[in-house]
Amino acid sequence: MEPVRNPKLADAIAEHIEQLILEGTLRPGERLASERELSEKLEVSRPSLREALDKLEVRRLLRTTRGGTYVAHFMAPLTEPLATLMQSNEQVIVDYLEYRKLVEGAAARLAAERATEFDRQAIRTCLERMKAAHGLDDPTAEATADADLHMLIYEACHNLVVLHVMRAFSEMLRSDVFYNRHRLYVTPGVRDLLLAQHIAVAEAVVAGDPDRAEAAASEHIRYTAETLTRLRDDEKRLGRALRRFGRHDIVAG
Repeated sequence: MEPVRNPKLADAIAEHIEQLILEGTLRPGERLASERELSEKLEVSRPSLREALDKLEVRRLLRTTRGGTYVAHFMAPLTEPLATLMQSNEQVIVDYLEYRKLVEGAAARLAAERATEFDRQAIRTCLERMKAAHGLDDPTAEATADADLHMLIYEACHNLVVLHVMRAFSEMLRSDVFYNRHRLYVTPGVRDLLLAQHIAVAEAVVAGDPDRAEAAASEHIRYTAETLTRLRDDEKRLGRALRRFGRHDIVAG
């Protein structure tokens, strides 16, 4: 039989912090408390904590700068090359939204079934932020709340694979890899409908109604895909018209 050994304290600390990253409690880009504060909260020595942080940095889960220790964007080695491949590719928009159709309804259903009161309160707060931003001339804050709300629903579904995959896609979406979200919000008539759809999804999740949550989320993605297709087709028609109008610049007189 193998002898029973107590785990090294630094390994136990590293495992604890790693679990917080895995479950989404610590998010990519967030700065950890100072070494002194962390050692006090975890009730461990600073040397053991420092060793644990070093281990997690070697695993590329943390990064240390002059400004402190941060949770690394550990999906970046996958998403950054992927974003480069996908940028400005029309088929990617179609495929991305098709993927969202598969995931979004299921995630909303699970969130309605599994959300804790903490999850529900976070969703309520985000929804109020979205409503407040809706009245502003600049839709930037509302578009940001839009992405945050979807992320909170992924968190509330308590599926770690969905959480991290969709978080990676969310960062790509915020960077306009798939499409320009701001353009969507400034299109006449679209902004009000998007708000109504987000309210429907959020309220169904908070109410614990899986069927309504799934239907509302699926309808939201269907509408988004339909609107983006229309905008893309309008751009193509406008481009053709402008090229015809300016053809004299490239045709001999």
